[in-house]
Amino acid sequence: MGKFSDDAAKLLAYVGGKENINAITHCVTRMRFVLADPKKASIKKIEALPSVKGTFTQAGQFQVIIGNEVADFYKEFTAISGIEGVSKEATKQAAKGNQTPLQKAMSNIAEIFAPLIPAIICGGLILGFRNMLEVMVVLEEGSFLAGLDKFLWIIGEAVFHTGIPVGICWSVQRKMGGTPALGIVLGLTLISGQLVNAYGVAGMAAEDWAPNYVWNFGFHSFRMIGYQAQVIPAILAAFTLAYLERFFKKVIPQVVQMILVPFCSLTLAVMAAHFVLGPIGWKLGEVVSSVVMAGISGNFRVLFGAIFGMFYAPLVITGLHHMSNAIDLQLIAAGQAMNPIQGTMLWPMIALSNIAQGSAVAGMAALQKKNARAQEVNIPSMISCYLGVTEPAMFGINLKYRFPFFCGMAGSCLAGIISTSCKVQAAAIGVGGLPGIISIMPQYMLMWAIAALVAIVVPFAATYIIGKKRINTETGVSFEEEAEEAAGDEEEAAVLAKKEHEFTEEQKAEDFAAPIAGHVMPVTEVQDEVFASCAMGEGIAIDPAEGKVYAPYSGEITVAFPTGHAYGIKAANGKEILIHIGMDTVELEGKGFSPKVKQGDIVKQGDLLTEVDLEYIRKQGKPVVTPVIFTDETPVELLKRGTVAAGEKELLKLG
Repeated sequence: MGKFSDDAAKLLAYVGGKENINAITHCVTRMRFVLADPKKASIKKIEALPSVKGTFTQAGQFQVIIGNEVADFYKEFTAISGIEGVSKEATKQAAKGNQTPLQKAMSNIAEIFAPLIPAIICGGLILGFRNMLEVMVVLEEGSFLAGLDKFLWIIGEAVFHTGIPVGICWSVQRKMGGTPALGIVLGLTLISGQLVNAYGVAGMAAEDWAPNYVWNFGFHSFRMIGYQAQVIPAILAAFTLAYLERFFKKVIPQVVQMILVPFCSLTLAVMAAHFVLGPIGWKLGEVVSSVVMAGISGNFRVLFGAIFGMFYAPLVITGLHHMSNAIDLQLIAAGQAMNPIQGTMLWPMIALSNIAQGSAVAGMAALQKKNARAQEVNIPSMISCYLGVTEPAMFGINLKYRFPFFCGMAGSCLAGIISTSCKVQAAAIGVGGLPGIISIMPQYMLMWAIAALVAIVVPFAATYIIGKKRINTETGVSFEEEAEEAAGDEEEAAVLAKKEHEFTEEQKAEDFAAPIAGHVMPVTEVQDEVFASCAMGEGIAIDPAEGKVYAPYSGEITVAFPTGHAYGIKAANGKEILIHIGMDTVELEGKGFSPKVKQGDIVKQGDLLTEVDLEYIRKQGKPVVTPVIFTDETPVELLKRGTVAAGEKELLKLG
């Protein structure tokens, strides 16, 4: 067992168990919990643990002060609990009480994607490179570049087509305190090879569905649709699984939970995903497609350009932006049927939106130039975005800080107005970033370049100007994060100040004083194996003659049971004492006891701790013999036996 194993196990129980922990991390001195129900945390019991110096709640996080050894404590706690820790940022999810619904939604999405950022950045750079390769180089079959392009698609497909749904389901389960492995299985069911690939659904003829791609249950049938690269269906399915798992853990007996909880929760979640949530997502996608088609081809295309430019980035978050490919192809086909040089006005705006989000990241990179850790994410995300893949930028940075995302939307809106007012068209779907100019028809290239310049300058400038008020350019950390950390430090200092009460030299030199009047004996003579064996520490026992219990030392009350039958004191001289009044008196549930102190109180030697109705306790069949134990392993020698008065000294010789 490790140094903190016992305290870590107790802390797990006292915070409400594993199921009550949504996230956990630590900082320099504190354990940081995000609890599903903060009321379940037994603060008094937690603060009574030897390793714990205090607790407080700050910014929605329940924080337990451990001190300089918090890293070691954290390792043992996560090992015992089986809970995988998350980043400090991820634990901030509970601090949303004052946020608007939109802010909460954006924060939740950002937190779900936080663990996926490294993979998304890697996939984004690879797809960006392939985009450039396929547009700027003639890839001859059998050539090195053609082979490289084909090989790299393995990674790109794994990250964005199949990895996104699986990663989301895993991340949500992890965030909600569920079983991550069930999330992975749920995600795999969304991208199964038995289903029609999401990218082929829009172009699949009605007669091609049945019977190969339909689940027919007699009373009703469902299309077998895959959800590759889809975000919203995956998020909805994953949260459904998380809440189902919580529900079944509550109602299913523990003896069969291992079998029935995964089966019931996963089966119902998969059914909900494919029969309810997924179809809703596709219907929403069809509505979006119809609106886009009507807007881009109608008389209000400039207004539509402003709206589409503004809201294309949020559309990417949902995964519904993939519908735009089908619309682009339909516009190109319809245009070429009427006029060989006509193309699509939609794709140029998509490329501009990508550029705008990348420029917002560029603004963050300028603000955080002194933050090397932030730049590790900023730079590759910006490059990926400019090459046409926006997920790393949006999920890794812009949604995390929020204001860069809106700055990108504003720049995209202005660029969209310029593009549609000048009727900028693309001859084909190309690269959705700066290289997108290759897809633009020659006569529109200049205007698209001007729109692209707006998409670069406006988000960068807006992000930098707004960020100057929100980001400390010297540290690259947001003022909000710094203020939260500072508030936490102040709260910790206040807690520790209370803990480190200054006692006088006289109090530190006090001799032990009998806490009760009565008959004193060695603790080894009591009829309780735990106390008699000195398993909790050496000490004495007193058969009380009166029902008043006093403080044997000046010190702090570290334990004060609600039942009033036991008190722990950390003396001014450093000794730790437990006074346990009677045997099995906890079963009386506080009857017969009148406590005068509470946990955290500072007492002087001789202060009254509690009054006890000894006759009542005896009538309940409970012994009233009271062990007084030195729980800090201090050797104890009893110098006197027999009758003692309350407050009498020179009773003990302490090692």
